[in-house]
Order: sequence, then C-alpha cells, then structure tokens
Amino acid sequence: MDELSGLDADCAQNACMPAKKIDGKQIAEEIHAEIRRDSAELLAKTGIVPGLATVLVGADPASISYVTAKKKACERDGIRSIAHDLAWDVSQGSLLDLLQGLRDDPAVHGILVQLPLPGSLDERAILDAIPVHKDVDGFHPANLGRLGLRNEEALFTPCTPAGVIEILKRSAVEIGGKNAVVVGRSKIVGLPVSLLLLRESATVTVCHSQTKDLAETTRRADILVCAIGRPAMITGSMVKEGAVVIDVGVNRVEDASKKRGYRLVGDCAFDEVAERASLITPVPGGVGPLTIAMLMRNTLTAAKKAAALGRAASRQS
Repeated sequence: MDELSGLDADCAQNACMPAKKIDGKQIAEEIHAEIRRDSAELLAKTGIVPGLATVLVGADPASISYVTAKKKACERDGIRSIAHDLAWDVSQGSLLDLLQGLRDDPAVHGILVQLPLPGSLDERAILDAIPVHKDVDGFHPANLGRLGLRNEEALFTPCTPAGVIEILKRSAVEIGGKNAVVVGRSKIVGLPVSLLLLRESATVTVCHSQTKDLAETTRRADILVCAIGRPAMITGSMVKEGAVVIDVGVNRVEDASKKRGYRLVGDCAFDEVAERASLITPVPGGVGPLTIAMLMRNTLTAAKKAAALGRAASRQS
C-alpha cells in the first residue's frame, strides 16, 4: 500500500465524506465571552473601560450595517462605543481634525474609519492619521509592515486575516509545514493573511489575476484561503482531497426567492468544494463573525496597553 500522510491519508479513509462545516459564529462567541471577562477584569483593576471610536462618512447601506454591528458588539463586550457619523461631503480637513481629537482623547483606545470613503477624500492620508497605538483595524503601515518582519510583532493585526488564523487554530488545524495557498492579494485580506500564515511556518503561495493555471496551484493546497471577491470562482475540481478551505469572500447574487432579492455566497462553489475538503467555512456564518470579534479583541488589547503605560508613568513620577 502506498504511504499517505496528513490530510491525504484522512481523505483516503473517508473518500466520500463531505467536509465538516466550521461554525464561525460559535468560535466568535467563544472569543466574545473571553473579551467580556477580560473587560470586566480590566475595569475592576484599573477603572478603565475600553473605548472604540467609529467614524462613518456618508450613508452607504453596507457601511451603516457594519458599523451598527460593531456598536452592538461593543455593548455586549463591555466596550464603550463612541460613534461619529459624518455627512458624505465632509472636508478632508474636518475629518483630519476629528481624528486629531480622537488621537488625543485618553478615553478612546481604538479608532476605526469605516471604508470605503467617498472619492473626494484621500483614504491613505486619513488612515495614516490614525496613530499606530490606536489602529485597531491593523492597517497602519507600521502594523502591516511588522507582519513581514521576523522577530517583530505588530501592535494590531488586521481583523479578518487574524480571524482566519483564529479559525484554523481553534479548529485544531496544523499550520506549520503545510502548503497554504491564498487566492487574492488585497491589502485588507490576501496580503496580510499570507504573511500571518508564513509566520505560522506554512509554505505560502499567493495567487492573483496574473497567476497562470490557478487550478494547478490550488490543488496543491493543504490550506486554501479564498479572498478574491468572485462568486463560486473556486470549484470542486480545483481543491485537493482533504484540504482545509477558508472562504473569505462575501458576494451578492440575485435570487428572486429571497425577500431581499439576493443571497450571499462565497468565492467557493460550496457544495462541490465541500465534497472534497475536510473542513470548510460557509458564507455567511464562517469568517464574517470573526472579523468583529477580532476588532473587539484589538480594542481591549489597546486599552490594556494604555493602562500599562499609565501605571508605568505613575511609577516614574
């Protein structure tokens, strides 16, 4: 009998078994419970309540929905939500002035500017105005840059990529030594998640629009992360038997049977990929809930760091 190892051996024994669906909601709930416990402990010890300031520009329905969900999560997790909802035609100068005020406010431990911003605003300049120690979204160049440096730690890791790693670890997926393929190279997901996988000692390949023979590459993946933003782009024939598939994509497709007229699907053709994978995240209910959970955790971490600095300053004075 040929020797098989790892995921291939498991699959050989369970060739017809569909993938186990990873419950992202349950994992997120575990993290939220930990945050609530630690927030209460921080308050009892220091009197500090973690504070998250959100900045929403305009009235984009998706952005409003995201910010509303973050506010609700703050309420549940013992975090103060400080909301700033601005008109779509706010000036660059006014927005930068607001960020300066939030930078100097000791009650604000994390600042999140909801993207996308109107085209009249310089997105890069605005994100750069968020101080690195309050960059709980993890997109400051200093935080992103540290992900690519050995023996360096980012103050905060981008929330969705961090959620991907959390899903893998809490699902007992071995990352070290595995072939990981990331489809997509965006600064929001693809690039940072590839760096995080590398830090966990995976052998990482990043695919993008110029990749030749995408299917050949994805079929070599023990861990496949799909973050390209195209519905059902990854089909069953593109996935290795027994692979772990993390689908980050959230795409709307028309569906007249739904009240909203559409349904949400991922980047994977779920049913056929699930027949070949050992584990897979659904859309919705997979990676999505982890994004907000990791944002709450980053905010708590920022508050803990501020408390530690305050104690250090008190000892020196």
